Amino acid sequence: MTGEGLRIVRLANFVTPVSGGLRTALRHLGAGYLAAGHEPVLIVPGPAYRDELTDQGRVITLPGPVVPGSGGYRVLVDRRAVARQLAALRPDRLEVSDRTTLRWTGAWARRRRVPAVMVSHESADGVLRMWGLPEPVARGAADRLNSRTAHAFSRVVCTTRWAAAEFERIGARNVVHAPLGVDLTACRPSAGGEHVRCHYAWPEQVLLAMCVRLSVEKRPGRALDALAALRARGTHAVLTIAGDGPLRGQLEQRAHREGLPVRFLGHVARKEVLYGLMASADVVLAPGPVETFGLAALEALACGTPVVVSESSALPSVVGDAGRAARDDGAAFADAVDELLAVPEARRRAAARARAERFGWPAAVAAFLAAHEAAHGAVPGRREREDVR
Repeated sequence: MTGEGLRIVRLANFVTPVSGGLRTALRHLGAGYLAAGHEPVLIVPGPAYRDELTDQGRVITLPGPVVPGSGGYRVLVDRRAVARQLAALRPDRLEVSDRTTLRWTGAWARRRRVPAVMVSHESADGVLRMWGLPEPVARGAADRLNSRTAHAFSRVVCTTRWAAAEFERIGARNVVHAPLGVDLTACRPSAGGEHVRCHYAWPEQVLLAMCVRLSVEKRPGRALDALAALRARGTHAVLTIAGDGPLRGQLEQRAHREGLPVRFLGHVARKEVLYGLMASADVVLAPGPVETFGLAALEALACGTPVVVSESSALPSVVGDAGRAARDDGAAFADAVDELLAVPEARRRAAARARAERFGWPAAVAAFLAAHEAAHGAVPGRREREDVR
């Protein structure tokens, strides 16, 4: 590994000021690269050009259109503009967080002999199945996509073994495992308490929480299914949802129609409010069946709250015995909630926190830097600042 500071240029699509896990991961990794003596530069889409210095390093915003029906996600579609920016930056390493519309940058980096890493944040197989493709068709399409990705990049970084499985089945030999992390200082059990909980539930109620983007791949409606099942059994449960997205209107209409006690907070910008909700809840629900890591679930564990996750996702290996994995239906999620509530509160909260303490951001940063073959204590280099519009 080189001991000299490297310019690590990172590209990401589908990031907005109100997006969740990916934005959080990018911020913490960038800050970690900066602290390790490297020069991180993040390029993301937005409404207009911007170039600013932040606590995660330099962030360049290039104009990109909104994807229709996505709830505000933008993409970098002007390849020439992106290529001009990359050429001006002269990266020592390239890190890409979109293996569909940005996969072409792997060929760009190969031509210039720049080591490039693709970060797999989702299961291509799972996403295609969720959009209605039959399993054999989805599997074949995912294999072709993943083969091209593995060929185009020096390494493919997967945050869980579950995410790596679809690359391993095609024989890709450049896959590395680098788990993400959680802020164990900001996410803590003391963020909650009765003074916070009283905003969301009465003392005798079971408080469920879900912190997720309200989009189809996250399956947020399953949380309402679980709530309905619990209440039909006589459990006095309520649900608070932190997050926004294209399905919010449908979910609000359903809750009103069925008389379900659901509170929609929308996007929660203040992290202390979000962590207060997580720490005050009895159980957090993470129903997304194609989650490859699930930062919100890990944040809930760090706040001392157990999580029910989809058994179809990568999250069972993340939450371990600090949560429960359930089949993808409301009754199964309700069963898992009942199982967790049967565990004495002090014990289940201690188990949740202990599990989260295995996933700190310093270890995640070290793993990503190793994938880049970059030293953790590098000597910062001196590079000129480029301005390209």
